[in-house]
Amino acid sequence: MKRKKAKEDLTLVGHLTELRKRIIVSGLSLIIFALIGYYFAEFIVKDLVNRAPDMDFVFISPSELMLSHIRIAVYFGFVIGSPIILSQIWLFVSPGLEKDQRKYVVIALLLGGGFFLGGVVFSYIFVLPVVFKFFASFQIPEIKATISFSNYLSFIISMLLAFGAVFELPIVMYILARFGLVRVAFFTKNRKYMVLVIFLISALLTPPDVVSQTLLAIPMLALYEVGILLSRIGQKGRKASK
Repeated sequence: MKRKKAKEDLTLVGHLTELRKRIIVSGLSLIIFALIGYYFAEFIVKDLVNRAPDMDFVFISPSELMLSHIRIAVYFGFVIGSPIILSQIWLFVSPGLEKDQRKYVVIALLLGGGFFLGGVVFSYIFVLPVVFKFFASFQIPEIKATISFSNYLSFIISMLLAFGAVFELPIVMYILARFGLVRVAFFTKNRKYMVLVIFLISALLTPPDVVSQTLLAIPMLALYEVGILLSRIGQKGRKASK
């Protein structure tokens, strides 16, 4: 009986076939969840509008609101379908990794997904209402806040992605320490410089207002301390595996 060919022994054509299979599964999951997202798009739009009760929204082109529904559906598809998409990426790359590498990559993916989701939820529930209340405080009787919904949606998406990405900081620090690329002493020694870097990153990732930048910088400072703790664990794990 012939031995089944391992994935490590696949030819270039075999790898391309495997890649196509993973792309097809990921694409189908994205399409299915995007269709589900489109069904709930109106509910999501209403909830987004309720985030800013002091503002009025309009659409300034015939297709703007419809396209906004489609954007929401696509993002919904990516978020809800991300476990399937990540699993397909993992199934494609895992055969080329060592056993220990697989374990730590899985840990990083799970924790990274959790931290990203935590950043998105934190931004949506706590940060956005504060930011919109701050913006609304600048209204005067002569000027009424009537916002294009498309611009409003773009603002929300940029904020959610910024917070989600920033919440990945502890995982990045853990991976750097676990694979010996950076030592924990570097993170602790340069803590005061990282404060400046964090505020610069906050200014780049958020809209040009002090409130948004501060609301992003404060969690980043806390996450940096969490990252130091995780990097200690990663460094100890590296020493124990030698």
